[in-house]
Amino acid sequence: MRRALTAAAAVVLLLAGCGAAPGAARDGEQDGELLVLAAASLTGTFEELGRRFEAQEPGTAVTFSFGASSALATQVRQGVPADVLATASEPVMAAVAGEGLVGEPVAFARNETAIAVPPGNPAGVGGVADLASPGVRVALCQAQVPCGAAAQEVFRAAGVDVRPVTEESDVKATLAKVVLGEVDAALVYVTDVRAAGDAVEAVAVPADVNASTTYPVATLSGSARPELAQRFVDLVLSEEGREVLRGAGFGTP
Repeated sequence: MRRALTAAAAVVLLLAGCGAAPGAARDGEQDGELLVLAAASLTGTFEELGRRFEAQEPGTAVTFSFGASSALATQVRQGVPADVLATASEPVMAAVAGEGLVGEPVAFARNETAIAVPPGNPAGVGGVADLASPGVRVALCQAQVPCGAAAQEVFRAAGVDVRPVTEESDVKATLAKVVLGEVDAALVYVTDVRAAGDAVEAVAVPADVNASTTYPVATLSGSARPELAQRFVDLVLSEEGREVLRGAGFGTP
């Protein structure tokens, strides 16, 4: 059965697997088990791809750990016994690739920002400039994660100074602040707004100030299941994988 892990649970895996040599089977692991580390904004699409992969690979169990790309890179550097890494940042992936921790990364998707507001848009947010208005409570991702970096790029292009009331660890946590009614708006990804359905409304970011990010994927050099890991990457890169991504609102890189 496919499972999803939090970052904290992935640390438990790290402690359990830190004594194993690269390529060695993990204790208690079934032959076809994969651990995929993926950016939080890929949650819905990768869970769907995980279900399809398990159907195509009988006996395989795909486990996910979703989080901020920078946090996932830290897990890889600490030796978490994972098999595949997919980030929302090419620079983050390039850094771990430069350290020899992953194979050759391949770009597979692109995302852009959008403003999420609560149903009915009670604060009357009509665009990026309104995020800097006094009294408008804004949630952003932390600056060191891709969605936070994208937000800062948007604000520079729009020439506005936005002072958030909260900065969250990843895009899902940022969007949750809107869903819970704790803020008036958040700058997140288009795909996250779409995935939230009726829980939020979208306010478009104009193309001339919008920012995009590209998603690369790679197998981990220390994967205990390198061939199986590559087959999962192949599914992500396939037309079937692209169809799932397009359905969630991702663009092509």
